[in-house]
Amino acid sequence: MYRYYDAAGNVIYVGKAKDLAKRVAQYFVDPARLTVKTRLLVSRIADVQYSVVDTEADALLLENNLIKQYKPRYNILLKDSKTYPWICVTAEEFPRVFLTRRVVKNGSRYYGPYSSVMHARALLEFFRETWPLRSCKHRITADMVLRGKIRPCLDYHIGRCKGCCIGGVSMEEYAGWTGEIERLLSGGVNGIIRDYKARMTAAAEELDFETAQLYKLRIEALQKHYAKSIITAAGDRDADVFALEIDGAEAFGSFLRIRGGAVIQSLNLGFKMNIEEERAAVLSEFIAEISSKFGALRGEVLVPFLPDVELEGVEFRIPVRGDRLALLELGAKNAREFRANSLRQREHTNPDEFRAAVLEELRKALGMKETPVHMECFDNSNIQGTNPVASCVVFRNGEPAKKDYRKFKIKTVVGANDYASMKEVVNRRYARMLEEAPDDLPQLVVIDGGKGQLEFAWQALCELGIQDRLTVVGLAKRLEEVIRVGDPYPLFLDRNSQALKLLQQIRDEAHRFGITFHRSLRSKAAIQSALREIPGVGEQTEQRLLMHFGSVARIAAAPVGDVSALVGPKLAARIHESLNHG
Repeated sequence: MYRYYDAAGNVIYVGKAKDLAKRVAQYFVDPARLTVKTRLLVSRIADVQYSVVDTEADALLLENNLIKQYKPRYNILLKDSKTYPWICVTAEEFPRVFLTRRVVKNGSRYYGPYSSVMHARALLEFFRETWPLRSCKHRITADMVLRGKIRPCLDYHIGRCKGCCIGGVSMEEYAGWTGEIERLLSGGVNGIIRDYKARMTAAAEELDFETAQLYKLRIEALQKHYAKSIITAAGDRDADVFALEIDGAEAFGSFLRIRGGAVIQSLNLGFKMNIEEERAAVLSEFIAEISSKFGALRGEVLVPFLPDVELEGVEFRIPVRGDRLALLELGAKNAREFRANSLRQREHTNPDEFRAAVLEELRKALGMKETPVHMECFDNSNIQGTNPVASCVVFRNGEPAKKDYRKFKIKTVVGANDYASMKEVVNRRYARMLEEAPDDLPQLVVIDGGKGQLEFAWQALCELGIQDRLTVVGLAKRLEEVIRVGDPYPLFLDRNSQALKLLQQIRDEAHRFGITFHRSLRSKAAIQSALREIPGVGEQTEQRLLMHFGSVARIAAAPVGDVSALVGPKLAARIHESLNHG
């Protein structure tokens, strides 16, 4: 175990290694191989200290404790600072079962932690409905019961508690209830159901149908409550499952503890990596954090890849098929969902960081070299070839830059030819940009359409000689598939991914902007066809009438005398005749 210190004596990095000399030398022998952040770490190292421990497990836990204590600037740091709830079973003659966020070492047993407080509360409510446990905080002993020091509360009178405070239930019977609860919390639901079935059958054979019915109801309650917790593919398997989703400088981990085929514990954690870290080291840090919360791991542990430590009594397995692979895929699904939820929360708590993460996700999804901080999207709008227009919307840093929006009237294309129209507007847009702002070309161009529109847009970029300076893709509406130049197979992004949602947002914004422009042109064209076609009505006369009456419909409904006051009696009569009878 080694620690790096800066000139002020602060711990800036904590690490572990089997061969300390070899590991530390990696930081100094060939600095050119290090990343920028790691070189910065090395430049600040003023002193090195180390400690020797007996096992890799000790090194792992010591590293985890030192990171929590010193919070070194360049270590993998736990991002989640929440205090998770536990279910506590107290060490009393008549134990209490309750939810707490504080673990006190007083002999009580703690189960958890639970990443969802709602799930923990649902468990407690289920226990209270199934077993008549006490909910009071009195310190109840056999001596106090004999002396009658405590009066029963409302729970006793309504049948929710057997009244252990007044001798209504023996310590042995009450201990049986809490023992079954602890078995359930430890993953023994299948074993308890089997025991209850045996007791139900035995009671029925002895004609004790009331007791048999009681066990039948408990079996049904257990099966109903735990149905969603049973992983059917796992059978009665016991396993710990670690899944990890690494995204740039962040990692999102999901842990599942399977006992008897049921998930009895689960926890999602996020980590921030301040220097480049091997994924095996990230997984080891995740395992250390879980071990500090749940105790040392034992038995079979399923992982997506091997950590950089070996632990005594632990068999790390990378499943490739069967029920073990199904469990690992379940963990991976939880890790991806946790990552997506974390990103959505960041949209409100830290919008700048959220947008940067989405743009980085989009860059990776499209295989781009540069982050698409400047994006543009094109859309065509026409109805049967009338008033053909196109729109270009601009997003900067993941947000609309409306002052940079542009709209185009199609000039060289006759009729409804979306392909040729797309080529024209792309050519016009970037030919002008090359003249006015050649350094402001976007990193990503999105075409609203399929292969045809994308191909013609690509031709326009090639004619301008800028096809290698940006990335262009098409986004087809029907299946939301991303079309790439030269790739015969479309790219399907995860429907829930923020990258796809950003592409959809810019596509929908281009469509909205284009439709609005097209409607305004159609509206003007409708006005011209109704008034301008009347002999004697010019642009000024049209404007005077519309300013006074507000619309063509009101001009048509107005008395001829009111119109003649503005344009004269002869033209007013002609307008009235054309609008109402023409």
